[in-house]
Amino acid sequence: MTDVFAHRGAHLNERENTLAAFREAIRLGVAGVELDLRRTRDGALVIHHDPFIDGKAIGLLDARDLPSFVPSLDETMEVLRGTTVNIEIKNSKGPKEPTYDESGSIVREVLDFLHEGDLAPSVIISCFDLTTCAQARSYDLEVRVAWLVRAGSLPAALTEAHVLGLNAVNPHFTLVTSKTQDVANELGLEVNVWTVNTPEDIRAMAALGVASIITDQPALAMELVAAASS
Repeated sequence: MTDVFAHRGAHLNERENTLAAFREAIRLGVAGVELDLRRTRDGALVIHHDPFIDGKAIGLLDARDLPSFVPSLDETMEVLRGTTVNIEIKNSKGPKEPTYDESGSIVREVLDFLHEGDLAPSVIISCFDLTTCAQARSYDLEVRVAWLVRAGSLPAALTEAHVLGLNAVNPHFTLVTSKTQDVANELGLEVNVWTVNTPEDIRAMAALGVASIITDQPALAMELVAAASS
């Protein structure tokens, strides 16, 4: 059955990417939680989606300068222990991102932390930056790695992910069809779609047999997926 992941936690009732949102997701009974990871100037791994907070770049701030609602990766994984966690590493080139790590150090730090706590088996590492995904695979042959894809040819992305030895592609749901799902199945890749919120789209993705649906509507998605599989 298709799994349901709470996008940035269950954020309809709580602030996204916070411990409260993650606790609410667990209370709902989701199979997993998707969240966003960044690194501060002083090397702290923290959970926040946007590159800026209060007009200041997180990558250029020390952890002590962040608001109290921004949790550390350590705090987050303690709350989510026992739950599958899709950690999106926010690391990409572009004018909207003031910092970019091309060395792979952020990936190594995340994976070292996960292994120290025996947390890696319950984690999926994902990123829009294919280089970051390749670095994760190179550094750790066992951890699950997924390439986030926003546009373009999904069959081509699936092929590239397969060549790099990744485990999954996480595409925007509008790219997914029965044909692309067939390609994924042939290549042995999971497809984790985002961000699927309407009943029609949730039912369509579940019918295609995607591995997981990342959604802002986790309670609704769980209800519809369960109904579709009964």
